[in-house]
Amino acid sequence: MAFTFKVTVKHCLLAFSLISVSIFGSKFGTASADPVEDPVEDPSQIVVKALLCFNDKYIYSSCEEAFRLTESGNLNVPPQYTDPYCTGPCLTETNLVLDCVDDILNTFEFYNKATIHDVRDTIKAGCGYGSQRGNFDVAEHIQAGESNAGKMIVPMIVGLVWMILAQCLMF
Repeated sequence: MAFTFKVTVKHCLLAFSLISVSIFGSKFGTASADPVEDPVEDPSQIVVKALLCFNDKYIYSSCEEAFRLTESGNLNVPPQYTDPYCTGPCLTETNLVLDCVDDILNTFEFYNKATIHDVRDTIKAGCGYGSQRGNFDVAEHIQAGESNAGKMIVPMIVGLVWMILAQCLMF
């Protein structure tokens, strides 16, 4: 019982159509979010609520103000303060602020274009024990994320399209 599969022009057109729809019908490197979370609430008020997380005295109560996450998306933690930051209340309170902002607006973007995920990655690397320990420069993590995010998927899909088209032309 040998199974043979004959590639026809119809198969090639179907494959090409499916790949085209998948490429042009989606947004690579962007988060999908429901734009209408609460139709009654003004979008500017949602942002204001998210920004209030940074000034909430119940969240930031023990961390020195100089080392707190700012609305601009910066973490001003000097390398010599890494151990106290990562093992003390600052790390916990910074994560609470990020949770607060994420609960209000999960697509929040800081003034420096960082996302909540970018800041969490920066904290993870800065408090980790690798080569990035003590480096709390969020901007570096934004650039690292942008360089890898959607740029690799397009060449892979283009290569897949070329493989399918080459297979179609052979038969």
